[in-house]
Amino acid sequence: MSRPKSTLFGRMSRLFRQDDVSAGLGAGIAVERTVQVAAPQLGGQRALTVYLPPDYEDTPKRTWPLLVVHDGQDMDAWKLTEALARHHAVGGDTPVVAAIMAGPDRLDDYGTAGIPNVQGQGAHAAQFQSFVTDTVLPRLQHRYRLRRGPANTAVIGASLGGLSAFDLAWRRPHVFGIMGAFSGSFWWRTDDGGVAAQQASRIPHRRVRTTEATPALRLWFEAGTRDETADRDGNGVIDAIQDTTELINELVAKGLRRDREVVYLEIPGGEHQPATWARALPEFLAWAFPPKISHEKT
Repeated sequence: MSRPKSTLFGRMSRLFRQDDVSAGLGAGIAVERTVQVAAPQLGGQRALTVYLPPDYEDTPKRTWPLLVVHDGQDMDAWKLTEALARHHAVGGDTPVVAAIMAGPDRLDDYGTAGIPNVQGQGAHAAQFQSFVTDTVLPRLQHRYRLRRGPANTAVIGASLGGLSAFDLAWRRPHVFGIMGAFSGSFWWRTDDGGVAAQQASRIPHRRVRTTEATPALRLWFEAGTRDETADRDGNGVIDAIQDTTELINELVAKGLRRDREVVYLEIPGGEHQPATWARALPEFLAWAFPPKISHEKT
């Protein structure tokens, strides 16, 4: 990939410690080599891989939406490049994708900012969210031709990464206007004292209920009927689905419209694994980044 020769790029090169770029995948998606990004909010570094649309280099005046992905190390299993190539081929507004790899402290980095769960996990979630918005995003915006504003900026994740993506968008809607949660860990709670306590202490549900002003967001949720077998209240609905649909109910009660700002995809036979999330990813892309009527291409 060609790069502009500028003082800015020199600074960016030192920041990202990038050695080279590999491109020319059969799908046409250009993939920048995984690089290490300094994470001052967390200490140490986090790895990042960037995926560029097929015609990114050939359209120097065009700008692109951005999709930030949690658990970026799993993107091969999600068949990300294939999904992006198909989306691009049918005229979708293909995003630049920044896949952030999970660090060694994933169970503390992800979760709900400022509220660890009953096991004390998620203790660094606020710092991780700051790393994403205050360190990663500004550097991506300087390096790539990205459209600005929350309507053009999305974040997704699966399982605990899905919970983290939701919490990040809910708390920072001025940055992220679009969110996708695949099999999100919306059971995340502060009390294991019994079924009623578990239900009442689910952190994302409580966070939505206690938010005064409803953020302007577009939220997409997926769950599979075989995500798990647990059914804590014995109502015949597995917890993964119940926790997701009851969170959606909370969002609708706050004024977001079902099937408009809040969309739910339930996959019969879907499991808690990347193969299912790979099946769902094209549907998320089609919803989040539909074709644009017009944009510059030269």
